[in-house]
Amino acid sequence: MKNGKLHVITNGKQSNDKLINIAKIIHPFIDAIHIREKAKTAQQIYHLVQQLYKNGVPSSKLIINDRVDVAQVCKVKGVQLAYHSLPVQEVKDSFPSLQVGCSCHSLEEGGRAQRNGAQYILFGHIFTSNSKPGVPPKGLKALSRVSRQLDIPVIAIGGITPKHVSQVMKAGASGIAVMSGVWEARDPLNAVQSYKKHLIDRGS
Repeated sequence: MKNGKLHVITNGKQSNDKLINIAKIIHPFIDAIHIREKAKTAQQIYHLVQQLYKNGVPSSKLIINDRVDVAQVCKVKGVQLAYHSLPVQEVKDSFPSLQVGCSCHSLEEGGRAQRNGAQYILFGHIFTSNSKPGVPPKGLKALSRVSRQLDIPVIAIGGITPKHVSQVMKAGASGIAVMSGVWEARDPLNAVQSYKKHLIDRGS
């Protein structure tokens, strides 16, 4: 059984310096860092990525949220598309070098993303999440249904702590995505290593 993937997604709450300092420490132990900085302009995201490069974070670990233009110019690994983003198929056709992921909240959305060429989806939120106050979580049953019926990897997101990892992976996810559980942790590297340990140990 393969080890699960670990994606870490920025939440727009850190200064650039703090974000960079954390990223340069954790990147060897994770599969992807998503730059999800909704309040930043394209130019600001571009400069952030350049600073990450200067601090040793490789392009192969970086995924840009929504901004296809920045992702292409910076030659990062991929782009994460949301419901308001450019269509998956158009991005795939126009920028074949980019890995394209899609954020989905239902089986129908996941199926559409798969048909249009998405290479994986983020699905959630699975558990109660501070980033989605008052919105009921999808839960493990919904995750299991989506994971069974799609042929592309399903990365689970939303309120996932290390103790949840085993349940999430047993539900069929290919990996997990974490935001505050890493960026707001007292010791981000220790948090990443804890998640990674559970992802590695899930087949034992």
